[in-house]
Amino acid sequence: MNLEFEKNKDHNKLLLSEINQLYSKIKLGGLNRKNDLKNKAKGKMTARERINFLIDNKSPHYEIGAFAGYEMYEDVGGCPSAGVVVVIGYVSGKLCVIVANDSSVKAGSWFPITAKKNLRAQEISIENKIPIIYLVDSAGVYLPMQDEIFPDKYHFGRIFRNNAKMSSKGIIQIAAVMGSCVAGGAYLPIMSDESIIVNKTASIFLAGSYLVKAAIGEEVDNETLGGATTHSEISGITDYKASDDKDALNKIRSLISKVSSNENAGFNRIKSEKPKKNIDEIYGILPRDKTKPYSSFDIIERLIDEDSFDQYKADYGKTIITGYARIDGWAIGIIYNQREMVKNKKGEIQYGGVIYSDSADKATRFIANCNQRKIPLVFLQDVTGFMVGRNAEHGGIIKDGAKMVNAVANSVVPKFTIIIGNSFGAGNYAMCGKAFDPRLIISWPGAKQAVMGGEQAAKVILQMEKSKFKKINKKISLKTEKELYDKIKAKYEHQSNPTYAASKLWIDAIIDPIETRKWISMGIEMANHSPVNEKFNMGILQV
Repeated sequence: MNLEFEKNKDHNKLLLSEINQLYSKIKLGGLNRKNDLKNKAKGKMTARERINFLIDNKSPHYEIGAFAGYEMYEDVGGCPSAGVVVVIGYVSGKLCVIVANDSSVKAGSWFPITAKKNLRAQEISIENKIPIIYLVDSAGVYLPMQDEIFPDKYHFGRIFRNNAKMSSKGIIQIAAVMGSCVAGGAYLPIMSDESIIVNKTASIFLAGSYLVKAAIGEEVDNETLGGATTHSEISGITDYKASDDKDALNKIRSLISKVSSNENAGFNRIKSEKPKKNIDEIYGILPRDKTKPYSSFDIIERLIDEDSFDQYKADYGKTIITGYARIDGWAIGIIYNQREMVKNKKGEIQYGGVIYSDSADKATRFIANCNQRKIPLVFLQDVTGFMVGRNAEHGGIIKDGAKMVNAVANSVVPKFTIIIGNSFGAGNYAMCGKAFDPRLIISWPGAKQAVMGGEQAAKVILQMEKSKFKKINKKISLKTEKELYDKIKAKYEHQSNPTYAASKLWIDAIIDPIETRKWISMGIEMANHSPVNEKFNMGILQV
């Protein structure tokens, strides 16, 4: 028995268990049982019940942004999953993005994070040219926070701008109004290609009966103002009237089933093969201490199809592993930080997880090769940053790092990012962090994202605090120094956790490592709906 392996396994499985437990709580939504019972009596389903009914039976599906809003807005009761559930799944055999308001969270009100999550859902639909389905049940903007959601470029209005742009691009949008749909939100279903409204339980209006009376003195009930009969028979705003939730969802399935297939990107795929090594062993290989080395090849051979790896420039720039491989039959280009210490041919020792000039140079060339061949890129992040110090600076690390960043930014093939361990500093950018438009960015439970590690950050900030005291001729006691250090470190570590990143939508999901192959495969299948027409051009490079 390998004791270290077993300790790692126990640690990583415990982290996964904690994530799963938290996810189970989040899925409960707003826990408004009274309203739940009232809604069920009306034939209304919850957001997750609607999605489960809509997607094809026993088909795989993937939730995006489940942890969005975690530990946010707690002074007003919180906002589990940002008050909206987003799933990528199959409807009538077609891959779709499904967006369902959760009316158990403040009646489906829109918080700032809700708008951000909706925009992310639309972004996935736009990039991959796959249909998007809106299941609307929302009371509109959460008014106490209107200044954080209403007027800016990427606030609420951007959703309607996207509705219009998506329509012009031929991206299918279908909306089912299954509850409230008020004020500015009333435009969303109407700006979709087709809209469905549920009789008796759904309504659409710019202003409800109370506001109408206050504004113009007119007395009218909500059903007459904006119910299903009004909009299906009088205004013509909606296209179909459904008797209940299930009827509306079946109508969506029927509409999607008649959609033609678009031209695909033609990404290479053959018969899938299982990995050479047992994927379950990943739990024991990945160190519980993120500073400890491990062979990244041990992870690669448990993720990719057996005997599919063609390593590129194996003996050069060894702190980054590059190579062509297959995952679930799909051809991919892998870029992965080597976590073991290596020695180059000059006899120099290079630290694992660090990007040096030679590894940045190699990665840049490999990215260009994948773009030329239209091979999707998979970035496996466990990076502590670029090399620093005199030798690195004199060797032009900034120039070589810039070339890599340039290549990542201008890459036109789909990119997918898996944060396995560390994701620190500019290494996050070079390895295709969120800012560089990966089609999906997901994290393993023990991953960390920050400018630097918690310990290093605490030391830097502590030195800054001590210098402030020194300027006024004061000294910090050892006890105070330790307390300050521990406080800074704890805060930094908390902000580095994947749940913190997921709450702010820096990542799309926190996943079980053994599910990585399925996520990447689904991501490429999704991306295959959108042909790569843009030409790859890195622009001006300093050589």
